Amino acid sequence: MTRPPDAARPLPDARPAAPGTRTRTRSAALDVLRIAAILGVVAIHVFGGIVGNAAIRGSGTWWAATVIDIGSIWVVPVFVMVSGALLLSPRAHADGPAAFYRKRLLRLGPAFVFWQVFYIVVVRMLLQHQHLGLVETGGLIFDAKTYTHLYFLWLIVGLYVVAPVLAAFLNGGGQRRALVFAGSVLALTVVVVGLSGFASTHGSPHPIVLNALTQWIPYVGYFLAGWALRNLVIRAGWTSVAAIGTLGLLALTIWQYGGAGVPGWLNALSPVGYYGGIVALASIGVFVVANSLFAGGRPFGPRSSRGLATLSDAAFGVYLVHFAFLVLAELLIPGLAAGRQSTLWVALAIWAGISVLSFAVSLGARRVPYLRRLF
Repeated sequence: MTRPPDAARPLPDARPAAPGTRTRTRSAALDVLRIAAILGVVAIHVFGGIVGNAAIRGSGTWWAATVIDIGSIWVVPVFVMVSGALLLSPRAHADGPAAFYRKRLLRLGPAFVFWQVFYIVVVRMLLQHQHLGLVETGGLIFDAKTYTHLYFLWLIVGLYVVAPVLAAFLNGGGQRRALVFAGSVLALTVVVVGLSGFASTHGSPHPIVLNALTQWIPYVGYFLAGWALRNLVIRAGWTSVAAIGTLGLLALTIWQYGGAGVPGWLNALSPVGYYGGIVALASIGVFVVANSLFAGGRPFGPRSSRGLATLSDAAFGVYLVHFAFLVLAELLIPGLAAGRQSTLWVALAIWAGISVLSFAVSLGARRVPYLRRLF
């Protein structure tokens, strides 16, 4: 995510158009994925209030919220995959690591600093009346927990740092090297997480603890997979099969999270989380299906493509600002915080309202020369 993920850049292997034709500089599939993913992020943070309400667990409302919440678990892995599809391009590293860091990290820097300070000072201290000293604030920063969703900023900066090294290894190795490398790293991540869970179930807990400096490590496999699978377009029949398989994996994940009689070994070896094996396969499925459905920009015309591009570019700002609106809504509307914990229709209204408002703010801010650097 260069400002999650930088779909404004051309596809890595986009070829020059013939004379008199217009060169396509974007991937409609990546734009669609980014828009869908950011809506999923907002949904997770809104419907998580119902899912976390133990008093209604198992009710129809709880299951509906769980389907939306856990069914959106692919969003962060797919964000990272879209980043890899763009940031590991040889073109992005043509001028060397220094130029890459200067362009990418300096572009992200103002937003990185501003939103950390905003959520600590404005949201935590002023709106939520939390009393944070230097030690507590330093702990939040070191643990990448300045606010619920801001760990992603540390994650993406870490991937930026290692991107030139990964791109250098991939360069000239062809598709086979990319697939083997991505598959190996992602499989290793899944195995390590599975072993941690397995050890815990056998009375020897070895939890995986991440901080600001290590948030990126479990996502390297997804980052590489985005590059390796960027050009994979499967035929219509196989796309349908892949879509059904992906939905099946997501349904299994939903059942695993909330169902009765789930085998302990399944939760241990493939936990419901971004690093679990089932979630990894589902996330890859979402990426490949979308890439196949929208290959070449179909079914969008020029005007629709421009609209997609505009919304896609605003996704980073939506990611950053939406939680502030959620907190503010709970403070300003009496009973809203409690209501969203148990009422599906209230949660749906909150999700829609915050999504629209966040997009509006992000789109508006991107029109202001200096303000756009924060979105």
